[in-house]
Amino acid sequence: MFIPTLVLWLLSASPEVPVTPPVPVEAPPPVMPADVPPLTEAVRVLLRLTIDSGGEVSQVEVRESGGEAYDRAAMAAALRWRFEPARRGEEPLEVRVDVPVTFEPVAAPPPVPAPEPPPKPEPPVFSTTVRGQSAASPPVAVGDFHITVGQLADVPRNSATDLMLLAPGVMLANHGGEGHAETVYLRGFDAGEGKDVELRLDGVPLNEVSHAHGHGYADTYFIIPELVRSLRVTEGPYDPSQGDFGVAGTVEYQLGLEQRGITASASYGGFASRRLSLVWGPPESTAATFIGVLLRQGHGFGPNRAYANAGLMAQTELRLGPETKLRLFGASYGARYGSAGVVRETDVVDARLPCGPDADSQFFCLYDPNQGGASQRHLASVELTSRLERGGRFVQQAFAIARQMRSRENFTGFLQDTPPIGEAQRGDNTEQSYQGTTVGLRGRYTPGLTWAGQPQPLELGYVARYDTVHTRARRLRDKGGAPYATVFDNQVRVTNLGAYLSLRGAPLEWLTLRGGVRVDTFLFGVEDLNRPDADRQGARIPEESVEAYGFFASPRASAEVRLTPRLTWLTSAGLGARSSDAAGLSDAEFAPYARVTSGETGLGWRWADGPSALELRSAVFATRVSQDLVFSETTGRNQPIGPSQRLGAFGSARFQWEQRLDVQASLAWARATQPLPGASPWRLWDGTVLPYIPQVLGRVDASWRGTATVARQPVGWSVALGHSAIGPKPLPLDRYSESIFLFDVAARARWRAVELGLSVENLLDARWRESEFNYVSNFRGPDAPASLLATRHFSAGAPRTVSGTLTVYLDLQEDRP
Repeated sequence: MFIPTLVLWLLSASPEVPVTPPVPVEAPPPVMPADVPPLTEAVRVLLRLTIDSGGEVSQVEVRESGGEAYDRAAMAAALRWRFEPARRGEEPLEVRVDVPVTFEPVAAPPPVPAPEPPPKPEPPVFSTTVRGQSAASPPVAVGDFHITVGQLADVPRNSATDLMLLAPGVMLANHGGEGHAETVYLRGFDAGEGKDVELRLDGVPLNEVSHAHGHGYADTYFIIPELVRSLRVTEGPYDPSQGDFGVAGTVEYQLGLEQRGITASASYGGFASRRLSLVWGPPESTAATFIGVLLRQGHGFGPNRAYANAGLMAQTELRLGPETKLRLFGASYGARYGSAGVVRETDVVDARLPCGPDADSQFFCLYDPNQGGASQRHLASVELTSRLERGGRFVQQAFAIARQMRSRENFTGFLQDTPPIGEAQRGDNTEQSYQGTTVGLRGRYTPGLTWAGQPQPLELGYVARYDTVHTRARRLRDKGGAPYATVFDNQVRVTNLGAYLSLRGAPLEWLTLRGGVRVDTFLFGVEDLNRPDADRQGARIPEESVEAYGFFASPRASAEVRLTPRLTWLTSAGLGARSSDAAGLSDAEFAPYARVTSGETGLGWRWADGPSALELRSAVFATRVSQDLVFSETTGRNQPIGPSQRLGAFGSARFQWEQRLDVQASLAWARATQPLPGASPWRLWDGTVLPYIPQVLGRVDASWRGTATVARQPVGWSVALGHSAIGPKPLPLDRYSESIFLFDVAARARWRAVELGLSVENLLDARWRESEFNYVSNFRGPDAPASLLATRHFSAGAPRTVSGTLTVYLDLQEDRP
């Protein structure tokens, strides 16, 4: 007979934020090993359990052995235990605890005539206060951020894209209008609209292959900010699960709605901006079940900047059994927007633009009112999670995306067209269109293996993705907008099959090693629909087929040294890649890839005491890319320039105190250069500075919440601040832009179920330039002589914008686990 006695206590001596301990739901006792001699004294096995945010035992380690047979019996039992997860407030946590399991000798039966049946063993007894950390996998690098939005949602933001600013070294810019994807600057990269940053939504890839506006284009405007629970921003290619486009890093949005019930919000602000959102979380369900609708419309802050968009997102999580759950997600989105494009600085200074002569009218004016775009997206995802024997886990996801986009831009005016003899120049207005369908599978498998009596945190993953797209670019007449020339017209098919393996081990108590490798293969098929109808040999069909294949392997590794219970030194290195734009391949080509080699080392420190917590991180990094891309005004998209390199550093801090104060600040520096031919690969600071990439970025987000008594009634309030500081950006021909300093503030007050809010973006009403370029153009007309002198061009940033919000909370109940 045995009597298991389990007690949970703190694994580490470092103080952490107190949380509600896990509560056992199901804890069957271990089975006494069959082939062991009868016990004469108790045998004790000390296990270390990792209890994840779902209340399941994800890992089991033997800390003190009681013998191989007893170790196996104790581990087998522990893998069947179930818990209500530990929580900090309403947030579930992942915790590690030590659990002793005691096997006691069978007591001799009392001398009675008829022995009674042996009593059933009582369930294990759990008791103590557990302190834990946020439910997230261990970081693979100092720059691997698991960011819970939480209270920082109070800071004014226009879209879910703006949440990326919570990661250090991120800057966003938009030259295309309210609905055009943001240009992302990350880790010293001009990542364009997605060419160098992998974007995902709960595992669903968002980057679009061979997009007419740029390979990797990723639009996140369809994501409803109220439904974003957290982000994982992995800066650098250090996690084996990172895939195509993960050159500068990976950003994954993770959805969830903590607030149960119905929340309805209506906003109205400057320039006739209107916003209506409605989100609902059924009280009887978890945060993974929700419905959200968002409608936005406005005139924009200047001519030809009107926009309108609507989106819906819905998800439900179903329990199919004690070991299996199913998550169903769907989203639908449509948008239409205008764009003012860029203007020449000299024309603004000389008041030549077709608007009022005052400085503000000129600053926000435009040349071509035919710019803008429209887009649609429909997305569905199914994810099945199963817990297997011996602690294994299998996650299988299937997804499908239907996407359409059309945009019109004019960067050079009347410069590039070569009209027929005797006809006027027709203009450089460029139409880019994309229509595609993506289907795919993703999965990961943790087998729950053991070696030398210890479980091994091994993970295997795969991706299978198929894209079929029609991508096209055409030139449009300045008058009437009719197309007069096709730049390219391609029907593209891309199959991506990839797999990765990762392993984590702790050979010493103070040392954790992680490593893995990822392998990706691509099969490209292109139908070029814009070939000439005649060549040297005579007439031909104006179409041509191209097939190509590519393969790359990317090893990644990191080493974590725990210098003190609070201080960690983490060093990471890895290879990453960006696949080829299928439109640029030739037949039977072994497709080249842009390879990135990156390394990073830095420190992380965390302190917590009662209701307060402070986390600090800092690191230095270096990166080399075999084939980089830089924006070209003549094509309106990024073009290859050859190899590039980066050297940089960043620091970040986040301080939280109860549910009252939340402050996050970051500062990043990066120098991006194009190395000189034959230069040493170790001289990362030498070379020609790459344009458009700011070297210094700073960001502060802060929110303060409290309660006041008004007319004997409790009124909740909050104030929030967001501040961005952007250093000068290098421009072509050794010119630099001006620094940018922006301040956004917001205040809210809530009484019972009603909340009023006021937000002010660009508080100081700065005249700032969201995007800035330096090149040759001709916007004076088709008959004007074109100047060959490069000059500055810019797209204006939004002026001060004030908006008010009314929010109503209905049917609020506590979230049920």
